Amino acid sequence: MRKTSLIIFTFFLINQLVGQGDESSNKNILRLNFINPGLEYEYSISERSKLSANIGFGVLMSYPNLTLIQASHAFFLSSFTDLHYKNIYNLDRREKKSKNNDFNSGDFVGLKLNSRGKNIDAKLVRTDNIDFSIGPTWGLQREFKKTNILFNLGPVYYFDTKGNSGFYPIMIELNIGYNIASSK
Repeated sequence: MRKTSLIIFTFFLINQLVGQGDESSNKNILRLNFINPGLEYEYSISERSKLSANIGFGVLMSYPNLTLIQASHAFFLSSFTDLHYKNIYNLDRREKKSKNNDFNSGDFVGLKLNSRGKNIDAKLVRTDNIDFSIGPTWGLQREFKKTNILFNLGPVYYFDTKGNSGFYPIMIELNIGYNIASSK
């Protein structure tokens, strides 16, 4: 059922994004990410405000209070969903300096919510098969033709459905993606 829903959702997005239009900072973008592979849709709420949803499968880091291992960090393979609100704050300054604002390029502050599913690695025992994290972010994204480079960092509060939780002082994300389609 999930795979069917994902396929239908993907075709719907591609259909909505067929028009290419001009490359302004007020774009809705369908993107294929390569580091932690995923399919991302970035929706422009306004010229400066963006909301992105990314679903995929990749290598993720465990949180200290959500694993039943002695080490504080371990890496595992799992499905994930990221929801990220971004407020791009330097569009005017970039425009005055004749820098590229295409495809929502800019520096941003935001709020990110992540969920992670069951891990594949049987050696890592987590307290629950699903966990979440939420936190503020600072980051930047740049577009080079159809290639997107994203970097963001920030602290997170993490928790699972069984009541285990904690605070992690800094999470870092780096991703490279390819813009499949875009529209106004």
